[in-house]
Amino acid sequence: MKNPPNILNACIVGAATVELAWSTGETLRVDLADLPIRNAAFAPLSDPTIFARMEADEWGHGIGWPGGLDLGADRLYELGREQAGLPTASAFEAWMQRNDLSLASAAESLGMTRRMIAHYRTGSKPIPKVVGLACKGWEAEHVRSASA
Repeated sequence: MKNPPNILNACIVGAATVELAWSTGETLRVDLADLPIRNAAFAPLSDPTIFARMEADEWGHGIGWPGGLDLGADRLYELGREQAGLPTASAFEAWMQRNDLSLASAAESLGMTRRMIAHYRTGSKPIPKVVGLACKGWEAEHVRSASA
């Protein structure tokens, strides 16, 4: 994600779960329980006393813990939207690449402006659920017509 939103507020709401308020107006919960399993460097976060020492970066660019462990806003935003079942910038860009769509052709396909498509692709604006569903529908329709 090229232009992630900023974190306005971060708080722990459960075991390995943080709630983040974003500059987009969204509030998303992020479950980080799998993080120590996927990346050994984050193993200390399995300890609830260490996890409880989470702090938000003063500029809103991420969260961190003692010992230099930190996660950037871009990854946290993607995880939060993904876990909430909302479209992400990386999934949107993958849809464009998979279907060989430029900004202009994606805009035409979805009935939107090229500028808005650019915002969605870079992550500078949150992608509405209806746009994510439109991408899935567009792709299903084109796969069906290509095989006919």
